[in-house]
Amino acid sequence: MIYLDAAATTPVKREVLEAMWPFLTGDFGNPSSHHGVGESASRALAAARRVLAEWLGCRPAEVVFTSGGTEADNLAVKGIALGNPRGRHVVLSAIEHPAVVESVDYLRRVHGFEVSVVPVDIDGRVDPDAFAGALRPDTTLATVMYANNEIGTVQPVARLAELAHASGVPFHTDAVQAAGWLDTRLDTLGVDALSLSGHKLGAPKGIGVLAVRQRLPLEPVVHGGGQERGHRSGTENVAFAVGLAAAVRLAPPLEVAAAAARTTALRDEFIGAVLATVPGARLTGHPSSRLPSVASFCFPGTSGEAVLLQLEERGVIVSSGSACAAGSDDPSPVLLAIGLSPQVAQTAVRFTLTPDTTAEELRAAVDALRASVAEVAALG
Repeated sequence: MIYLDAAATTPVKREVLEAMWPFLTGDFGNPSSHHGVGESASRALAAARRVLAEWLGCRPAEVVFTSGGTEADNLAVKGIALGNPRGRHVVLSAIEHPAVVESVDYLRRVHGFEVSVVPVDIDGRVDPDAFAGALRPDTTLATVMYANNEIGTVQPVARLAELAHASGVPFHTDAVQAAGWLDTRLDTLGVDALSLSGHKLGAPKGIGVLAVRQRLPLEPVVHGGGQERGHRSGTENVAFAVGLAAAVRLAPPLEVAAAAARTTALRDEFIGAVLATVPGARLTGHPSSRLPSVASFCFPGTSGEAVLLQLEERGVIVSSGSACAAGSDDPSPVLLAIGLSPQVAQTAVRFTLTPDTTAEELRAAVDALRASVAEVAALG
């Protein structure tokens, strides 16, 4: 099997499992309990928080553990907007993850917020001038994802955060796909809040983080016992937090940069081979300002789902779009936002690499793709 769907999820790394095991067995305490077993769990949780804080360029008190990227996005959007709003207006891009889109829509429906959606160009990039023009004196939050999960386009987040701050607006970025490939430190990006998800980094599904500056009031989404400094109630998932810390320890900045450079070279070779040998193939997303791991295409005259199934029969695992939209027959809002017709958008296939993907695997994937597209087109 050639697995090229890392944007959907990654396998849990052995080192992560080994780090987690003690806290799934003998060291099982509740970190809020005031006895030896609980205090041991509390120390482990605090150590994991310190690791994440160092990796994300923030203070330990600014790390909030969540159940994943979706909850982190919900907490950022709803929590910041409702925490101490200077108005009832939110700005987001046209290609945000559904977790952000639906959270903003909740603010509109339930709390009467106004929403401004900043368009993107044909490559999926936000124009900083258009973004700045959408900001208002009553804007209470701006949110633009760091790198898109479908087409891989990377946004000029540091510049957008600078523009937001010039207008006094807090800035959040969904960095779920960017983490492990790009610099996601708050102190270098200049963002106020950043979301990530463990299962994109070799940790288990069910753990994520919202890193959020302490100066921002944050209304909790989950109420109860006041854990996570009152930001997210519920007994903390100590083992998974430890696992996420182990995963980011395996991704220090220098190794991330080296892996990104290697993978970018493989990705570009793969893209070139697909465009040269698969008739009608159309690259989506920015040609260069894109995640090292993402190569996404449309194949007009086919069906993306049909191509996906043909590829799986040939041992290549990919996606026809976002895993979060699985089961939906509707064309991708992201592809529509970059100007594709609904018919072309439904021919999308996304290939996403891991740092361990090899050139041999990608050459085999090109051969499988060429045969798959030809077979689907012949049936069409």
